[in-house]
Amino acid sequence: MKKICFIAIVSLTCSCSKQLTEDPQGLVVGSIALSNQAGLESALTGAYGSLMVPWESGFTSVAQIAMSMGGDDLTTHPGSNKEEFREFDRFSVADLNSRMVPIWRGCYKTIQSTTNIINNYTKVQDGTEATIKAIVGEAYFLRGLCYYWLTRFWGAVPIIPSEQYQSAYLNLKKSEPAEIYKLIEADLQKAEEWVPDTKRGQGRPNKGSVKALLADVYLTQGGWPIKDAAKYALAAAKAKEVIDKKATYNFDLYQGGFLKIFAGGTTEDVFTLFTRGQWITYNSFYGLSTMPENEGGWSDFFPELNFFNNFPAGSRKDATFSTSFVVSGNTISWQETTTKHPYYKKFTIQSGTKATYMSNSPVLLLRYAHVLLIYAEAQARSGGVNADAYSAINAVRQRAGLSDLPAGLADNDFINAVIDERAWEFAGEWNRWFDLVRLERVEAANANKHAEDLQPTGPITKEDYVLPIPGADAMINPNL
Repeated sequence: MKKICFIAIVSLTCSCSKQLTEDPQGLVVGSIALSNQAGLESALTGAYGSLMVPWESGFTSVAQIAMSMGGDDLTTHPGSNKEEFREFDRFSVADLNSRMVPIWRGCYKTIQSTTNIINNYTKVQDGTEATIKAIVGEAYFLRGLCYYWLTRFWGAVPIIPSEQYQSAYLNLKKSEPAEIYKLIEADLQKAEEWVPDTKRGQGRPNKGSVKALLADVYLTQGGWPIKDAAKYALAAAKAKEVIDKKATYNFDLYQGGFLKIFAGGTTEDVFTLFTRGQWITYNSFYGLSTMPENEGGWSDFFPELNFFNNFPAGSRKDATFSTSFVVSGNTISWQETTTKHPYYKKFTIQSGTKATYMSNSPVLLLRYAHVLLIYAEAQARSGGVNADAYSAINAVRQRAGLSDLPAGLADNDFINAVIDERAWEFAGEWNRWFDLVRLERVEAANANKHAEDLQPTGPITKEDYVLPIPGADAMINPNL
């Protein structure tokens, strides 16, 4: 296990690997570099960059997929070198499991960078007010996003008060989720005020992106562990704002083929991280990670059998899963692979061969389909099912090649239909785990697994809903 430097405050001074010794791509410490608009922009570039360093920090490795294997849509190889993956699937995660480190490290490094911007932007003497506000608004958005991911995976986590390292931070205490969500809401509300309607560039948010994330945050708080039912109305209202102004934000369900969504650059993108296909910033969970060994892949992740079997037949299922493979010129079925499972086709979209670990494929963190299904569920939970809620879920179903939901469903039946639709639409996209947690359905989802899938090591409790703090940080700070 590589030594993990304490959160992000000192991680920039550590040499955890070859990659972290490279140019930090604009990441700066303190206020000295923020004397002008260019320095502010450079600091923001570094904040984004910390979310895209493969295997080290952020979302471009298989980390968030591995961490979501407690859901019923993801599993891993029963043998081979996948022990760390199996720990998540079997609810026996060790604090030294390295697969969770990129999310922890990447989020805190971005929090450091964005806090630097937020605390020091008033020192900038040049530039335009609109551009400076847009930069700072994006910083608020990224900081809220990172704390959201941290508290959903780890529950209580430390809040970093300053970008400047202080020895006292080695004894920071964890803040409870309720406190963290207050910070997330405040950050996103500020971002909503300052981020413009039009994205400043590829991979940046616009005002609609902020509203969509805020709607998701509200929806999550309606469930475990916050359980504030009043948040559902806020989620519905915020998602509806995005739907009503989708033309302004250039959002819509993409109709040019389901698989093309995952190549990025479509109207489906609400917030997406775009990699460059270079070794310092590429996507390493597309390609080999989701290919069977028979094809020369790594078999890092693939769907559980009950999930695949229960998935509604149609164009979306055909686009989501790979069920046959060409090996030495011969076609074999998924039942003939070494794992005897189908695989995720949506994560093998490449410009050339799919047998690669260095892809410029993007990471889609929020899609317009999320917005529609957030609205449908939140509206049903707060104001009751209405015509707009039906329109939202039916739009997703129609694209998937499914018929509309029958009219007149009871609220609970409608809500369950939306939950199912979210599972199918975002299969393998780490969304299912978060849904099961907020709805307190983790136990039920893992109660009757297929006999050929990995089984939990023991009874599942609420303690299994959150991960252990990465061990190296916990050894440095006993309060963690």
